[in-house]
Amino acid sequence: MKLQFKHQKFQADAAKAVVDVFAGQPYLTPSYMMDKGSGVYQQTISEEEDFTGWSNQKIIPELNDHIILDHIQKLQRVHQIEPSHKLEGRYNLTIEMETGVGKTYTYIKTMYELNKHYGWSKFIVVVPSIAIREGVYKSFQITQEHFAEEYGKKIRFFIYNSSQLTEIDRFASDSSINVMIINSQAFNAKGKDARRIYMNLDEFRSRRPIDIIAKTNPILIIDEPQSVEGKQTKENLKQFNPLMTLRYSATHKSDSIYNMIYRLDAMEAYNKRLVKKIAVKGITESGSTATESYIYLESINLSKAAPTATIQFDTKGSTGIRKITRTVSEGYNLYDNSGQMEEYKQGFVVSRIDGRDDSVEFINGIKLYAGDVIGKVSEDQLRRIQIRETILSHIQRERELFYKGIKVLSLFFIDEVAKYKQYDAAGQPMNGSYAEMFEEEYKDVIGNLQIGMGEDDYMKYLSAISADKTHAGYFSIDKKGKMIDSKVARKETTTDDVDAYDLIMKNKELLLDRNPKKSPVRFIFSHSALREGWDNPNVFQICTLKQSSSDVRKRQEVGRGLRLCVNQDGERMDTNVLGGDVHNVNVLTVIASESYDSFAKGLQSELAEAVADRPKAVTAELFIGKVIKDDKGNEQVVDGDTGRAIHFDLIVNGYIDKKGVLTDKYYEDKANGDIKIADEVADSAPSVIAIIDSIYDSRAMQPEDARKNNVELSVDEDKLAMPEFKALWSQINSKSVYVVDFDTDELVQKAIASLDKKLNVSKIYFKVETGAMEQIRSKEELMSGAAFVKEEIENYKHTISASSNIKYDLIGKLVDETGLTRKAIIQILQGIDAYVFDQFKLNPEEFIIKAAGLINDEKATAIIEHITYDVMDEKYDTTVFTDLTIKGRLGHNAMKAKKHLYDHLVYDSTNEQSFATELDTNKDVAVYVKLPDGFYISTPVGKYNPDWAIAFYEGNIKHIYFIAETKGSMNSMQLRLIEESKIHCAREHFKAISNGNVVYDVVDSYKSLLEKVMK
Repeated sequence: MKLQFKHQKFQADAAKAVVDVFAGQPYLTPSYMMDKGSGVYQQTISEEEDFTGWSNQKIIPELNDHIILDHIQKLQRVHQIEPSHKLEGRYNLTIEMETGVGKTYTYIKTMYELNKHYGWSKFIVVVPSIAIREGVYKSFQITQEHFAEEYGKKIRFFIYNSSQLTEIDRFASDSSINVMIINSQAFNAKGKDARRIYMNLDEFRSRRPIDIIAKTNPILIIDEPQSVEGKQTKENLKQFNPLMTLRYSATHKSDSIYNMIYRLDAMEAYNKRLVKKIAVKGITESGSTATESYIYLESINLSKAAPTATIQFDTKGSTGIRKITRTVSEGYNLYDNSGQMEEYKQGFVVSRIDGRDDSVEFINGIKLYAGDVIGKVSEDQLRRIQIRETILSHIQRERELFYKGIKVLSLFFIDEVAKYKQYDAAGQPMNGSYAEMFEEEYKDVIGNLQIGMGEDDYMKYLSAISADKTHAGYFSIDKKGKMIDSKVARKETTTDDVDAYDLIMKNKELLLDRNPKKSPVRFIFSHSALREGWDNPNVFQICTLKQSSSDVRKRQEVGRGLRLCVNQDGERMDTNVLGGDVHNVNVLTVIASESYDSFAKGLQSELAEAVADRPKAVTAELFIGKVIKDDKGNEQVVDGDTGRAIHFDLIVNGYIDKKGVLTDKYYEDKANGDIKIADEVADSAPSVIAIIDSIYDSRAMQPEDARKNNVELSVDEDKLAMPEFKALWSQINSKSVYVVDFDTDELVQKAIASLDKKLNVSKIYFKVETGAMEQIRSKEELMSGAAFVKEEIENYKHTISASSNIKYDLIGKLVDETGLTRKAIIQILQGIDAYVFDQFKLNPEEFIIKAAGLINDEKATAIIEHITYDVMDEKYDTTVFTDLTIKGRLGHNAMKAKKHLYDHLVYDSTNEQSFATELDTNKDVAVYVKLPDGFYISTPVGKYNPDWAIAFYEGNIKHIYFIAETKGSMNSMQLRLIEESKIHCAREHFKAISNGNVVYDVVDSYKSLLEKVMK
């Protein structure tokens, strides 16, 4: 498998923030020179006759501290960050990025952008440990081709090694982008333990490596500065003579945040669906029952009939006492079913199983809730429960994602290798206690698995993997090949063993491969010391098999599994791929050795601490001074009157209470896309909502209770056989193919008119010291990227735009963004007014983005006007409903349903919940179904999945088949043009396949549905 990487806006925004700090710095092409004494800005270092190399260009004098601070403050206002009052060093910049969103990817992209804009090419990445160093190196490897496609060049990167000093010479003398990765231990020791980096070395021509590095004037990137930058380290870093220092972390120390210019913290990453949702399976030891009878309530199982309970208890067998797990109903007698063990004699008969609060009550009055364990519970028994619960969660998630082509991994953290692997006197390996527990519990869970219809392929997958092959340990290895405990350096939280980390990283892609012959491993046991050094996007369960301690933070534990998962094509399962809520697929379940309430409270406390600088209430002051953008990209700074108007409107609409706390109504309207914003800023609604969402609200970050009201949807066979459903299905199950036959010349003319009318690019001016420029002789020359070529360097002052020294393939970029031919793009650019085109040289990047957006709008309109659909012979089968697993949580995103094709319904918003409730209670509705993702219509702008299929009883209603798309707002101006295009395509599709017998329309309520049907 090859992991795929996508261009994501937040990563581009983070890189752009760093670039924009230095807007006005010219791009200077490196030149190979020996001369040292001229007044010309040099790219050259020359210590002796046999050495020449390049350094990063200095910041020009015109970019003084006042201008730099002004740039920083503007960025901070745009990104809702408290503006800095001063420059904290020259230059220290902080970027906060939550674990799992691609921090390393982001700073690699930033290197490319700084090189592209200013020519800077020397970078040093400083990391806190060898483990993280190896991970960073791996990231450079796997992203190399991706970035080469975008930027047309590759970074040369290497790990600093004091015994391979020729790499230092190459770093200094190579004119391309060079990156040195170094862990802080390599330069931190002093005195008798002084590192070789500070020594005059014979094999380095009596030079000190640090001196050669310092002459390159590198840009320092500190990865996890809170773990790197002690007092001594900060001093030692000065010896690198950095041009600037960029700090990247999810958990910066509050006293070490220097001029933060971009923030994507835990709350924002979660709200933007950039990381997995966290669910918690807690285990509660209860001593309040005054019994020694061992019982563990694993789960309550909801069904169409009475709920059942899965419990674990002791039983007496021929070879001794063992623990068994059974699914039981009311009336089940533990005494009879345990071999008449005395501990269960006193009233351990199930009297009540309650699905509302997930509880079981016995006739002796003892009541247990899901996750409760009573009686004699040893340390080993608690670990066995955790292992079993991890396997259960793994199988549940695996069944849900199997047919989406996603491999599921589970991760166990342990402290002692001996608990996983031991060796006999002859050195032969054998299972430790945890591995034994795992294999026993795995066989039991698989042996009692109830498989539904359409899961034959999944069963084949399970049968191809044995219990002993599906788990593996990733630990340090000694010289004899034995697993050993990792050596953890003093005051470090991560291991320094290269072999342990190397083993994991080499298997990263292999672990993601679902072929059972190539990669049967699904359960990983690893040393807890590796917690900060490893992650994998497809970790869906994390279980820590150790005594919890105060120095282990929960955010650190969950961080190893926060990345969004990938499928078998290496494709990231995010909004662009899934379309719907990313958190329906990406859920990380933590199997805790404490109660849900305890774990959730601890995690909440840590998250609150991490976002402590966020405002806690919505006030008028929250908006004043912030930068907002309208739908045309125009920016404005919110003044006092506007800020107060926004605040007043939020009160009037019931979105905040008298204390400024966000209400349930705000979250409901937001989920339905129906937020009402003050008229003064109505065209800047997304920007205003982004400011509102900067408020810390603990509800947004509350982890789910993984045991709470979990329900799996099952198809109601009676409804599947209903004549009304069969008739509906026969009308809508045909597939179709589309043809778009629009006039390219017409599209070109409409695009020209749109660009002339709407394209408005902001101007960026600054004063620079630069060389002479070639004159721009024609618009065609500018379009081809041939303009702005430097002839020579001399000093004179000229006012130009920020990016005027960079060559842009304007035509190629617009072809990529719009999908039109080069010929069509050239016709559009040649047709627009000269004053409109002149905006390109003022701000090329913004010109490309906005021009592409306007052209795509016209393309979408052309699709609407010129698309036709033809019916195909191929049809959807009812397996589209039966061959999938849908799960939800009652009271959260699921409800019981009477007339739905399934026994329950999983909804995406409160609007959908209300709509389904109306369908369920209306006497005219025979049967309805929320259509699954597998039922879709192909369109030129992506797959489209309608929401509902509804069959009415014959009677007053003329049309008995209805396909509905529910929207929170029916205002067409609020529907994005792409969405409008898909809706139009759906109308044409159903018109083609049903001869007018099926009504398709967009509604916002059952009332509007009836209005459409009754026409």
